[in-house]
Amino acid sequence: MGNCCSIPNHDPHPPTTNQSGSRQFVASVSNTKLSQNGNSTSLGCGNNSGQISHFFGPSSSNNTSTSLWGSENSQVSRTREEEEFPNGQILDVANLTVFTLAELRAATKNFRRDNLLGEGGFGRVYRGRIKERIGSSSGKKLTVAIKVLNSDSIQGFEEWQTEVNFLGRLPHPNLVKLLGFGREGSKLFLVYEYMKRRSLDNHIFGSASVKPLSWDTRLKIMIGAAKGLAFLHTLENRIIYRDLKPSNILLDMTYTAKLADFGLAKSIPYPHLSHVTTRIKGTSGYAAPEYLSTGHLYVKSDVYAFGIVLLEMLTGSRIRDIMHVSQPQSLQNWVKSTLLNRVKIKSTMDSRLKGKYPQKLASAVARISYKCIQTDVKVRPSMVEVVETLEKIEAANEKPADSMKQGLVPGQSNKIDSQMMVN
Repeated sequence: MGNCCSIPNHDPHPPTTNQSGSRQFVASVSNTKLSQNGNSTSLGCGNNSGQISHFFGPSSSNNTSTSLWGSENSQVSRTREEEEFPNGQILDVANLTVFTLAELRAATKNFRRDNLLGEGGFGRVYRGRIKERIGSSSGKKLTVAIKVLNSDSIQGFEEWQTEVNFLGRLPHPNLVKLLGFGREGSKLFLVYEYMKRRSLDNHIFGSASVKPLSWDTRLKIMIGAAKGLAFLHTLENRIIYRDLKPSNILLDMTYTAKLADFGLAKSIPYPHLSHVTTRIKGTSGYAAPEYLSTGHLYVKSDVYAFGIVLLEMLTGSRIRDIMHVSQPQSLQNWVKSTLLNRVKIKSTMDSRLKGKYPQKLASAVARISYKCIQTDVKVRPSMVEVVETLEKIEAANEKPADSMKQGLVPGQSNKIDSQMMVN
Protein backbone atom coordinates (compact mmCIF):
# COMPACT_ATOMS: atom_id res chain seq x y z
CA MET A 1 0.00 0.00 0.00
CA GLY A 2 1.33 3.44 -0.89
CA ASN A 3 1.98 6.38 1.39
CA CYS A 4 -1.23 8.35 1.80
CA CYS A 5 -0.52 11.98 2.57
CA SER A 6 -2.16 15.37 2.94
CA ILE A 7 -0.93 18.62 4.39
CA PRO A 8 -2.85 19.90 7.42
CA ASN A 9 -3.77 23.41 8.46
CA HIS A 10 -2.04 23.06 11.79
CA ASP A 11 0.82 21.08 13.29
CA PRO A 12 -0.27 17.46 12.81
CA HIS A 13 0.22 14.48 15.05
CA PRO A 14 3.31 12.41 14.33
CA PRO A 15 3.01 10.08 11.34
CA THR A 16 1.14 6.89 12.06
CA THR A 17 1.88 3.45 10.65
CA ASN A 18 -0.83 1.51 8.89
CA GLN A 19 -1.23 -2.25 8.88
CA SER A 20 1.13 -2.72 5.96
CA GLY A 21 3.89 -0.77 7.70
CA SER A 22 3.79 2.25 5.36
CA ARG A 23 4.11 5.75 6.76
CA GLN A 24 0.91 7.75 6.75
CA PHE A 25 0.00 11.36 7.52
CA VAL A 26 -3.64 11.83 8.49
CA ALA A 27 -5.32 15.22 8.12
CA SER A 28 -8.43 16.76 6.67
CA VAL A 29 -8.45 18.35 3.23
CA SER A 30 -10.31 21.57 2.53
CA ASN A 31 -12.49 22.15 -0.52
CA THR A 32 -10.28 23.33 -3.37
CA LYS A 33 -10.84 23.28 -7.10
CA LEU A 34 -8.87 23.77 -10.27
CA SER A 35 -10.42 26.11 -12.80
CA GLN A 36 -9.68 26.37 -16.50
CA ASN A 37 -9.16 29.78 -18.05
CA GLY A 38 -8.65 29.76 -21.80
CA ASN A 39 -5.57 27.70 -22.58
CA SER A 40 -4.12 27.89 -19.09
CA THR A 41 -4.96 26.05 -15.92
CA SER A 42 -5.31 28.04 -12.73
CA LEU A 43 -5.84 27.30 -9.10
CA GLY A 44 -9.01 28.57 -7.44
CA CYS A 45 -10.27 28.30 -3.90
CA GLY A 46 -13.77 27.02 -3.34
CA ASN A 47 -14.17 29.00 -0.15
CA ASN A 48 -12.68 32.21 -1.59
CA SER A 49 -10.48 32.47 1.45
CA GLY A 50 -7.60 33.91 -0.53
CA GLN A 51 -5.39 30.99 0.49
CA ILE A 52 -4.41 27.97 -1.53
CA SER A 53 -5.71 25.25 0.74
CA HIS A 54 -3.18 23.18 2.59
CA PHE A 55 -3.01 19.98 0.62
CA PHE A 56 -1.62 18.53 -2.51
CA GLY A 57 -3.36 16.11 -4.80
CA PRO A 58 -6.17 16.12 -7.32
CA SER A 59 -9.03 18.57 -7.29
CA SER A 60 -11.50 17.24 -4.77
CA SER A 61 -14.66 18.07 -2.91
CA ASN A 62 -14.79 14.76 -1.08
CA ASN A 63 -11.87 15.35 1.29
CA THR A 64 -9.94 12.45 -0.22
CA SER A 65 -6.17 12.38 -0.07
CA THR A 66 -3.68 11.35 -2.70
CA SER A 67 -1.63 8.17 -2.64
CA LEU A 68 2.09 8.42 -3.20
CA TRP A 69 3.26 4.97 -4.23
CA GLY A 70 6.07 3.90 -1.96
CA SER A 71 8.29 1.15 -0.72
CA GLU A 72 8.57 -0.30 2.76
CA ASN A 73 12.32 -0.74 2.38
CA SER A 74 13.52 2.86 2.72
CA GLN A 75 13.31 3.39 -1.06
CA VAL A 76 12.25 6.64 -2.68
CA SER A 77 8.46 6.50 -2.53
CA ARG A 78 7.86 8.27 -5.83
CA THR A 79 9.95 9.90 -8.54
CA ARG A 80 9.16 13.19 -10.18
CA GLU A 81 8.28 13.09 -13.86
CA GLU A 82 10.76 14.86 -16.10
CA GLU A 83 8.14 16.77 -18.06
CA GLU A 84 8.98 20.38 -18.76
CA PHE A 85 6.39 23.13 -18.77
CA PRO A 86 7.93 26.02 -20.72
CA ASN A 87 5.08 28.38 -19.86
CA GLY A 88 4.29 26.99 -16.43
CA GLN A 89 1.35 24.87 -15.36
CA ILE A 90 -0.64 23.80 -12.33
CA LEU A 91 -0.60 20.05 -11.85
CA ASP A 92 -3.76 18.19 -10.91
CA VAL A 93 -1.59 15.97 -8.73
CA ALA A 94 1.52 17.06 -6.88
CA ASN A 95 4.28 14.73 -8.04
CA LEU A 96 6.40 14.59 -4.90
CA THR A 97 8.48 12.00 -3.12
CA VAL A 98 8.11 11.26 0.60
CA PHE A 99 11.54 10.82 2.20
CA THR A 100 12.45 9.26 5.53
CA LEU A 101 14.96 10.77 7.92
CA ALA A 102 17.18 7.72 7.40
CA GLU A 103 17.25 8.32 3.63
CA LEU A 104 18.23 11.95 4.07
CA ARG A 105 20.87 11.12 6.66
CA ALA A 106 22.40 8.70 4.19
CA ALA A 107 22.16 11.26 1.37
CA THR A 108 24.04 13.93 3.37
CA LYS A 109 26.39 11.59 5.26
CA ASN A 110 24.54 12.39 8.47
CA PHE A 111 24.22 16.10 7.59
CA ARG A 112 27.97 16.46 7.57
CA ARG A 113 29.33 19.98 7.89
CA ASP A 114 31.11 19.95 4.53
CA ASN A 115 27.75 19.32 2.83
CA LEU A 116 26.25 22.49 4.29
CA LEU A 117 25.28 24.88 1.48
CA GLY A 118 23.81 27.67 3.55
CA GLU A 119 21.73 28.70 6.52
CA GLY A 120 18.76 31.04 6.84
CA GLY A 121 16.04 32.03 9.23
CA PHE A 122 14.07 28.86 8.50
CA GLY A 123 16.90 26.34 8.73
CA ARG A 124 19.96 24.85 7.06
CA VAL A 125 20.39 23.58 3.49
CA TYR A 126 22.63 20.61 2.71
CA ARG A 127 23.86 19.02 -0.50
CA GLY A 128 22.91 15.36 -0.79
CA ARG A 129 22.93 12.42 -3.18
CA ILE A 130 19.85 10.24 -3.64
CA LYS A 131 19.00 7.30 -5.89
CA GLU A 132 17.75 8.58 -9.20
CA ARG A 133 14.96 6.04 -9.64
CA ILE A 134 13.22 3.40 -7.57
CA GLY A 135 14.73 -0.03 -8.04
CA SER A 136 17.45 1.28 -10.35
CA SER A 137 20.31 -1.18 -10.72
CA SER A 138 22.63 1.37 -12.33
CA GLY A 139 23.52 2.91 -9.00
CA LYS A 140 23.19 6.40 -10.46
CA LYS A 141 22.54 9.14 -7.96
CA LEU A 142 21.05 12.61 -8.24
CA THR A 143 22.50 15.62 -6.45
CA VAL A 144 19.84 17.49 -4.48
CA ALA A 145 19.52 20.30 -1.95
CA ILE A 146 17.94 19.28 1.35
CA LYS A 147 16.49 21.92 3.64
CA VAL A 148 16.17 21.01 7.30
CA LEU A 149 13.63 23.39 8.76
CA ASN A 150 13.68 24.84 12.22
CA SER A 151 10.61 23.08 13.58
CA ASP A 152 10.91 24.77 16.98
CA SER A 153 9.12 27.81 15.58
CA ILE A 154 5.65 28.22 14.08
CA GLN A 155 7.28 29.98 11.14
CA GLY A 156 9.33 26.90 10.34
CA PHE A 157 6.30 24.64 10.10
CA GLU A 158 4.32 27.21 8.12
CA GLU A 159 7.13 27.53 5.57
CA TRP A 160 7.35 23.76 5.14
CA GLN A 161 3.61 23.56 4.58
CA THR A 162 3.50 26.51 2.18
CA GLU A 163 6.42 25.24 0.10
CA VAL A 164 4.63 21.95 -0.49
CA ASN A 165 1.33 23.68 -1.27
CA PHE A 166 2.79 26.03 -3.88
CA LEU A 167 5.88 24.42 -5.41
CA GLY A 168 4.38 20.92 -5.34
CA ARG A 169 1.90 21.87 -8.05
CA LEU A 170 3.56 24.73 -9.92
CA PRO A 171 6.22 23.48 -12.35
CA HIS A 172 7.82 26.36 -14.27
CA PRO A 173 11.31 26.80 -15.78
CA ASN A 174 11.92 29.79 -13.49
CA LEU A 175 10.72 28.26 -10.23
CA VAL A 176 13.02 25.88 -8.38
CA LYS A 177 11.76 22.27 -8.49
CA LEU A 178 10.52 20.78 -5.25
CA LEU A 179 11.25 17.06 -5.52
CA GLY A 180 9.94 15.85 -2.18
CA PHE A 181 9.47 16.37 1.52
CA GLY A 182 9.52 14.56 4.82
CA ARG A 183 8.41 14.83 8.41
CA GLU A 184 9.68 12.63 11.16
CA GLY A 185 8.78 13.54 14.73
CA SER A 186 9.59 17.24 15.08
CA LYS A 187 11.95 17.27 12.08
CA LEU A 188 10.77 18.77 8.80
CA PHE A 189 12.52 18.38 5.45
CA LEU A 190 12.23 19.71 1.91
CA VAL A 191 14.18 18.28 -1.03
CA TYR A 192 14.89 20.44 -4.10
CA GLU A 193 16.78 20.20 -7.35
CA TYR A 194 20.41 21.19 -6.83
CA MET A 195 21.34 24.57 -8.29
CA LYS A 196 25.03 24.39 -9.08
CA ARG A 197 25.63 28.15 -9.43
CA ARG A 198 24.01 28.79 -6.05
CA SER A 199 22.34 32.17 -5.54
CA LEU A 200 22.47 35.48 -7.36
CA ASP A 201 23.56 37.04 -4.06
CA ASN A 202 26.73 34.97 -4.17
CA HIS A 203 27.60 36.29 -7.63
CA ILE A 204 26.83 39.96 -7.00
CA PHE A 205 28.05 40.32 -3.45
CA GLY A 206 30.30 37.28 -3.03
CA SER A 207 34.04 37.23 -2.49
CA ALA A 208 36.54 38.51 -5.04
CA SER A 209 37.18 34.91 -6.09
CA VAL A 210 33.68 34.66 -7.60
CA LYS A 211 33.75 35.41 -11.33
CA PRO A 212 31.78 38.62 -12.05
CA LEU A 213 28.61 38.27 -14.09
CA SER A 214 28.79 39.67 -17.61
CA TRP A 215 26.18 42.11 -18.88
CA ASP A 216 24.62 39.44 -21.12
CA THR A 217 24.33 37.02 -18.18
CA ARG A 218 22.78 39.69 -15.99
CA LEU A 219 20.14 40.34 -18.63
CA LYS A 220 19.38 36.61 -18.82
CA ILE A 221 19.01 36.39 -15.05
CA MET A 222 16.77 39.48 -14.88
CA ILE A 223 14.47 38.04 -17.53
CA GLY A 224 14.30 34.63 -15.87
CA ALA A 225 13.39 36.05 -12.46
CA ALA A 226 10.82 38.35 -14.08
CA LYS A 227 9.21 35.41 -15.90
CA GLY A 228 8.91 33.48 -12.66
CA LEU A 229 7.09 36.37 -11.00
CA ALA A 230 4.92 37.00 -14.07
CA PHE A 231 3.77 33.37 -13.98
CA LEU A 232 2.75 33.66 -10.32
CA HIS A 233 1.00 36.98 -10.92
CA THR A 234 -1.07 35.78 -13.89
CA LEU A 235 -2.64 32.72 -12.29
CA GLU A 236 -6.38 33.05 -11.70
CA ASN A 237 -5.58 33.12 -7.99
CA ARG A 238 -2.65 35.51 -8.03
CA ILE A 239 0.30 34.41 -5.92
CA ILE A 240 2.28 37.09 -4.12
CA TYR A 241 5.84 35.83 -3.69
CA ARG A 242 6.69 38.36 -0.95
CA ASP A 243 10.37 37.57 -0.48
CA LEU A 244 12.18 38.47 -3.70
CA LYS A 245 15.88 39.17 -3.10
CA PRO A 246 19.16 37.99 -4.65
CA SER A 247 19.61 35.17 -2.13
CA ASN A 248 16.24 33.70 -3.21
CA ILE A 249 17.12 33.75 -6.91
CA LEU A 250 19.03 30.54 -7.62
CA LEU A 251 21.06 29.80 -10.75
CA ASP A 252 21.57 26.52 -12.57
CA MET A 253 24.61 25.53 -14.59
CA THR A 254 23.54 27.73 -17.53
CA TYR A 255 22.63 30.71 -15.29
CA THR A 256 18.90 30.16 -15.67
CA ALA A 257 17.28 32.02 -12.77
CA LYS A 258 14.79 30.17 -10.55
CA LEU A 259 12.84 31.59 -7.64
CA ALA A 260 13.21 29.65 -4.40
CA ASP A 261 11.82 29.80 -0.85
CA PHE A 262 8.05 30.13 -1.07
CA GLY A 263 7.51 30.07 2.68
CA LEU A 264 6.10 33.61 2.76
CA ALA A 265 4.00 33.34 -0.42
CA LYS A 266 0.31 34.25 -0.29
CA SER A 267 -2.57 33.73 -2.70
CA ILE A 268 -5.36 36.22 -3.47
CA PRO A 269 -8.51 35.35 -5.45
CA TYR A 270 -8.76 38.63 -7.40
CA PRO A 271 -5.99 40.88 -8.76
CA HIS A 272 -7.35 44.10 -7.22
CA LEU A 273 -7.47 42.60 -3.73
CA SER A 274 -4.64 42.64 -1.22
CA HIS A 275 -3.50 40.35 1.51
CA VAL A 276 -3.62 42.15 4.85
CA THR A 277 -1.38 41.16 7.73
CA THR A 278 -0.52 42.61 11.11
CA ARG A 279 2.86 40.81 11.05
CA ILE A 280 5.27 42.32 8.54
CA LYS A 281 7.50 39.60 7.07
CA GLY A 282 10.20 39.66 4.47
CA THR A 283 13.58 41.35 4.18
CA SER A 284 14.36 44.98 4.95
CA GLY A 285 14.99 47.07 1.85
CA TYR A 286 12.91 44.87 -0.48
CA ALA A 287 9.53 45.30 1.21
CA ALA A 288 7.25 47.77 -0.59
CA PRO A 289 6.33 51.00 1.25
CA GLU A 290 2.57 50.26 1.24
CA TYR A 291 3.23 46.92 2.91
CA LEU A 292 5.42 48.47 5.59
CA SER A 293 3.00 51.31 6.35
CA THR A 294 -0.38 49.55 6.12
CA GLY A 295 0.20 45.80 6.07
CA HIS A 296 -1.51 45.60 2.66
CA LEU A 297 0.28 43.26 0.27
CA TYR A 298 -0.39 43.41 -3.49
CA VAL A 299 1.07 41.56 -6.47
CA LYS A 300 2.76 44.87 -7.30
CA SER A 301 4.51 44.70 -3.95
CA ASP A 302 6.59 42.03 -5.68
CA VAL A 303 7.17 44.47 -8.54
CA TYR A 304 8.73 46.92 -6.09
CA ALA A 305 11.11 44.23 -4.82
CA PHE A 306 12.03 43.34 -8.40
CA GLY A 307 12.94 46.99 -9.03
CA ILE A 308 15.25 46.88 -6.01
CA VAL A 309 16.94 43.71 -7.30
CA LEU A 310 17.45 45.43 -10.68
CA LEU A 311 19.20 48.30 -8.89
CA GLU A 312 21.50 45.86 -7.14
CA MET A 313 22.24 44.05 -10.41
CA LEU A 314 23.11 47.33 -12.13
CA THR A 315 25.20 48.88 -9.36
CA GLY A 316 26.70 45.82 -7.67
CA SER A 317 25.73 47.40 -4.33
CA ARG A 318 23.33 46.14 -1.68
CA ILE A 319 20.15 48.13 -1.27
CA ARG A 320 21.07 49.14 2.29
CA ASP A 321 24.23 50.78 0.94
CA ILE A 322 22.33 52.44 -1.90
CA MET A 323 19.77 53.81 0.57
CA HIS A 324 22.58 55.19 2.74
CA VAL A 325 24.23 56.94 -0.21
CA SER A 326 20.95 58.26 -1.64
CA GLN A 327 19.93 60.19 1.49
CA PRO A 328 18.50 62.74 1.98
CA GLN A 329 16.82 62.48 -1.41
CA SER A 330 14.33 59.73 -2.19
CA LEU A 331 15.45 56.50 -3.82
CA GLN A 332 13.52 57.42 -6.96
CA ASN A 333 15.29 60.77 -7.24
CA TRP A 334 18.64 59.10 -6.66
CA VAL A 335 18.01 56.75 -9.60
CA LYS A 336 17.07 59.71 -11.82
CA SER A 337 20.20 61.63 -10.85
CA THR A 338 22.63 58.73 -11.28
CA LEU A 339 21.59 55.75 -13.43
CA LEU A 340 19.39 57.91 -15.65
CA ASN A 341 22.09 60.58 -15.98
CA ARG A 342 24.26 60.12 -19.08
CA VAL A 343 27.37 61.25 -17.24
CA LYS A 344 26.90 59.77 -13.76
CA ILE A 345 25.72 56.34 -14.93
CA LYS A 346 29.32 55.37 -15.71
CA SER A 347 30.44 55.89 -12.11
CA THR A 348 27.26 54.28 -10.70
CA MET A 349 27.28 51.01 -12.63
CA ASP A 350 28.99 47.96 -11.12
CA SER A 351 32.73 48.48 -11.53
CA ARG A 352 33.17 44.70 -12.03
CA LEU A 353 31.57 45.10 -15.44
CA LYS A 354 34.62 47.18 -16.40
CA GLY A 355 32.50 49.30 -18.71
CA LYS A 356 31.56 46.31 -20.88
CA TYR A 357 27.87 47.08 -21.33
CA PRO A 358 25.80 49.20 -23.74
CA GLN A 359 25.07 52.39 -21.84
CA LYS A 360 21.75 53.07 -23.55
CA LEU A 361 20.46 49.60 -22.73
CA ALA A 362 21.71 49.84 -19.15
CA SER A 363 19.79 53.11 -18.93
CA ALA A 364 16.70 51.34 -20.30
CA VAL A 365 16.97 48.71 -17.54
CA ALA A 366 17.38 51.52 -15.01
CA ARG A 367 14.15 53.05 -16.31
CA ILE A 368 12.34 49.77 -15.62
CA SER A 369 13.71 49.80 -12.09
CA TYR A 370 12.62 53.41 -11.66
CA LYS A 371 9.05 52.55 -12.63
CA CYS A 372 9.00 49.45 -10.40
CA ILE A 373 10.02 51.33 -7.24
CA GLN A 374 7.40 54.04 -7.49
CA THR A 375 5.59 54.70 -4.21
CA ASP A 376 2.19 54.64 -5.92
CA VAL A 377 1.24 50.99 -6.51
CA LYS A 378 -0.96 51.88 -9.48
CA VAL A 379 1.82 53.36 -11.61
CA ARG A 380 4.15 50.40 -11.26
CA PRO A 381 4.21 48.16 -14.35
CA SER A 382 2.97 44.59 -14.24
CA MET A 383 5.55 41.81 -14.38
CA VAL A 384 4.22 40.85 -17.82
CA GLU A 385 5.11 44.36 -19.04
CA VAL A 386 8.50 44.10 -17.39
CA VAL A 387 9.23 40.78 -19.12
CA GLU A 388 8.20 42.16 -22.51
CA THR A 389 10.42 45.21 -22.11
CA LEU A 390 13.43 43.25 -20.86
CA GLU A 391 13.11 40.86 -23.80
CA LYS A 392 13.14 43.79 -26.22
CA ILE A 393 16.25 45.11 -24.49
CA GLU A 394 17.85 41.67 -24.79
CA ALA A 395 17.02 41.58 -28.51
CA ALA A 396 18.61 45.00 -28.93
CA ASN A 397 21.62 43.77 -26.96
CA GLU A 398 22.09 40.71 -29.21
CA LYS A 399 21.64 42.54 -32.53
CA PRO A 400 22.55 46.18 -31.94
CA ALA A 401 22.93 46.99 -35.64
CA ASP A 402 19.50 45.63 -36.54
CA SER A 403 18.01 47.30 -33.48
CA MET A 404 19.35 50.67 -34.61
CA LYS A 405 17.66 50.22 -37.99
CA GLN A 406 14.37 49.18 -36.40
CA GLY A 407 14.40 51.97 -33.84
CA LEU A 408 14.67 49.61 -30.88
CA VAL A 409 17.44 51.43 -29.05
CA PRO A 410 16.07 53.37 -26.04
CA GLY A 411 16.16 57.10 -26.50
CA GLN A 412 15.67 56.89 -30.28
CA SER A 413 12.18 55.42 -30.39
CA ASN A 414 9.26 54.59 -28.16
CA LYS A 415 9.22 50.97 -29.32
CA ILE A 416 10.88 49.71 -26.14
CA ASP A 417 7.72 50.05 -24.12
CA SER A 418 7.09 53.75 -23.68
CA GLN A 419 5.40 53.04 -20.35
CA MET A 420 8.83 52.20 -18.93
CA MET A 421 10.41 55.45 -20.02
CA VAL A 422 10.84 58.57 -17.90
CA ASN A 423 11.77 62.05 -18.96
